[in-house]
Amino acid sequence: MAKKKTAHIISHTHWDREWYLPYEKHHVRLVQLVDALLAKLDGDSAFKSYYLDGQTIILEDYLQVRPENKKKLEAYIREGRILIGPWYILQDAFLTSGEANVRNMQIGHQDALKYGDPSKIGYFPDTFGLVGQTPQLMLQSGISNAFFGRGVKPTGFNNTVSDAGYESSFSELIWEGPDGSKILGILFANWYSNGNEVPEQEAAAREFWDRKLADAEKYASTGELLFMNGCDHQPLQLDLPEAIERAQTLYPEVEFVHSNFPDYLNAVEGELSAAQRELSTVTGELRSQRTDGWGTLVNTASARVYLKQMNQKGQTLLEKVAEPLATIASLAGQDYPHHLFTYAWKTVMQNHPHDSICGCSVDEVHREMVTRFDKSRHVAESIIDDSAQFIADQVDTSGFAAYGKDAVPFVVMNTTGWNRTGTVTIELDVARLYLREGYPLDETARRMQEVALSGRLLVNDLGQPVECTIEDLGLGFGYDLPDDKFRQPYMCRKVKLAFEARNVPALGLKAYAWVQSTAAAPVQTSLLAGERGLENTALKVEVAEDGSFTLLHKPSGILYRDLGIYEDTGDIGNEYMYKQPEGEQALTTKGHSAAIRVLEDSPFRAAIEIKHDWVVPASADVTLEAEQRALVYYPERKAQRSLNTVTLQLRTVVTLEREGRGVHIESTINNQAKDHRVRMLFPTDLSAEVHYADSMFEIAKRDNVPAPEWENPSNTQHQQAFVDVSSGDAGLTVANLGLNEYEVLRDGRNTIAVTLLRSVGELGDWGWFPTPEAQCLGESTAYLELIPHTGEGIGSGAYAEAYQYQIPWTVCQTGQHQGTWTSGYAPLHWEGEELAFSSMKMNEVTGDLLLRWYNMSNRPAQLQLTPNVSQVQLYKTTILEQPASPVMEGPARELTLEIGPSEIVTYGLRL
Repeated sequence: MAKKKTAHIISHTHWDREWYLPYEKHHVRLVQLVDALLAKLDGDSAFKSYYLDGQTIILEDYLQVRPENKKKLEAYIREGRILIGPWYILQDAFLTSGEANVRNMQIGHQDALKYGDPSKIGYFPDTFGLVGQTPQLMLQSGISNAFFGRGVKPTGFNNTVSDAGYESSFSELIWEGPDGSKILGILFANWYSNGNEVPEQEAAAREFWDRKLADAEKYASTGELLFMNGCDHQPLQLDLPEAIERAQTLYPEVEFVHSNFPDYLNAVEGELSAAQRELSTVTGELRSQRTDGWGTLVNTASARVYLKQMNQKGQTLLEKVAEPLATIASLAGQDYPHHLFTYAWKTVMQNHPHDSICGCSVDEVHREMVTRFDKSRHVAESIIDDSAQFIADQVDTSGFAAYGKDAVPFVVMNTTGWNRTGTVTIELDVARLYLREGYPLDETARRMQEVALSGRLLVNDLGQPVECTIEDLGLGFGYDLPDDKFRQPYMCRKVKLAFEARNVPALGLKAYAWVQSTAAAPVQTSLLAGERGLENTALKVEVAEDGSFTLLHKPSGILYRDLGIYEDTGDIGNEYMYKQPEGEQALTTKGHSAAIRVLEDSPFRAAIEIKHDWVVPASADVTLEAEQRALVYYPERKAQRSLNTVTLQLRTVVTLEREGRGVHIESTINNQAKDHRVRMLFPTDLSAEVHYADSMFEIAKRDNVPAPEWENPSNTQHQQAFVDVSSGDAGLTVANLGLNEYEVLRDGRNTIAVTLLRSVGELGDWGWFPTPEAQCLGESTAYLELIPHTGEGIGSGAYAEAYQYQIPWTVCQTGQHQGTWTSGYAPLHWEGEELAFSSMKMNEVTGDLLLRWYNMSNRPAQLQLTPNVSQVQLYKTTILEQPASPVMEGPARELTLEIGPSEIVTYGLRL
């Protein structure tokens, strides 16, 4: 007798915390939903279970208003009737960092364990595409599956051939990551609402199930059919048990079950094993590659760019500055502030759901996001300040006493994973006079203004003079906040120094001091090459009259031309997708004269400023609003650009450092136009069919030309730190700070186009939601670095340079004192050309030091690790910081650790 088909009906709601309504309006509805859920569970044992959308923040949000229901909520979670986790929030995949995703999983598990067991479900119901490393991250989290709604094109049961790793014959598939990790993928082929609002009345139920069963059977590889009873902000279906009974009566050949994800997975895996059915294997990134390109929602990468920039800064300060500094400080005895990190991470992650970080919500949502970004950053900066001061005070600066009591020491800290040389700036208090000394304010101010600044030099830890520029900042005000007394205000004499810090060790530090000295100042040199040129030993820049420039990479001999041209096009799309008006020709600054001048000329850095006044259309024409109100699908819109014009003021600063491997670009746009997009163009003129983009724990390889099914004229894509085009012995990497959208143009030159600004006036999606603040009017500044190389981004060090570009230097003034650490200290030394350093932090439970790298290449690699400790106790962990190997013990020595292709590795160092 053939086995019955089983209809697994899973109750859930997909809860966007904020989207087409501000957060608190959704919050009110969430409280009403959970109230109704608890009441239903209290009174109806036939209502088996409910999946709380995979995110534990729902518990926080609910209990913030209903704390009296905590015990009841916990009881149902422990009974398995409410399933929670594994995430803290449902994050966007491409716009949040790898470390943010790890913290999201860690905090989600930690919070879930307070109530019961986290559900081991890799839940991505509405994520706008998925990164290639998801299978490895799931397996390291103890999760062997992923449920998702986007990124794979299902072909249907009768099509048993999948194409190019981007299609699946069934809604069940094998998903393989770049390291070879494999998990079971469950595609919501009929969406995560295919079992929503099940009718109880007979005629409606028959019509519903005739259609729904056929839809599910079209794609399912087994007789275990999945029906998701819920949708976005969906209220609870109170009569679901009765509706299931009705379905069972009407279709006795099908078993209808009020199910849950674990039971459904067990049934599917059991039937697949018994039938030995072969599933399609999809590999790597899931970005809807084999579709028409209009529904990918990729242009959320450029909606409200200011949010992406704030996110990049906030994430970076937490994971690449605050955590390493707090870890180093803890090695000298300072308490590691786990509680503050959890709070700061939670606050920034509240901006990481796709409708938030993607910039595709109403204006009120994104105003609140700015506040959250500020709040999280302020906590991170407080941790950084406290840790840096503690570290600086442990460094032996007593040698600077030879220059007298007026010597002003400070410490430069490099929290990147590689040795670093570059320009550093610091504001120093040359002298202070505390108000507690009792002098009248006018005399205090006079004494500080009279502090002599002449006859001083900057010296390094060896006493060698270091070239620097000095800016007298005059009289300043400051204050100390001691742990044991009231605040201590002071007046001071301030200067700003800029200089080149050389060979500061990875995750280490160096000491400097500004001192009184009669020694001769270093001979001043220049990086200027003519009136509009910059040059160091590796690179030469020449700026043309229109503000574009050439870049000569001396080691390869390749000259890159027409760099830095601005492009402007109309945009009649929305926050989700870009749509250029039909027939429009892009405007560019090529041939438009610019005002050009030397902005900076020092021995270690030079800069050229370029200014344009650029006339562009003021907005779209009146047709656009009419089409928006009529809900015309954006690919079908006919609006054009207005005949009215406004002037965009552009300011571009091109900077080259003495030891710089790249050219820095600062682009400021005073935007007074609407309904348009501005990009900066970097033609590579390299012959290549593929390019590489930084993604989550991966350098993703992508085709320059999309699949034949792709109809969208635009082929924009996501990046994090950089994009790279390489060919033979030459390559150009374009790094950025929070500019997540790029395109490799099909223009015969393989031009890398990076979006700086996109202005639109509506949310889009399912209705008419005006978003005037998404026009991003006013001034904004973008930052990029061009890194030419010899054709291999890993081996040349170009990718490491791009990663370092993300991370600011940390500099801290200190006093003259002895210390336990000498200048040049670092807690460890490591080598591994193929490896990217990702994280250094402390484990909250064990107090162990945790270090993470990932292999950028698809070949095996070696990590040479030398901890700066007397005894080594080292072990491998998962991303959840659970030991995955025995502890290696022994005296301190260089350890050789084997790293697999594209592997993410975390090591615990027991102190």
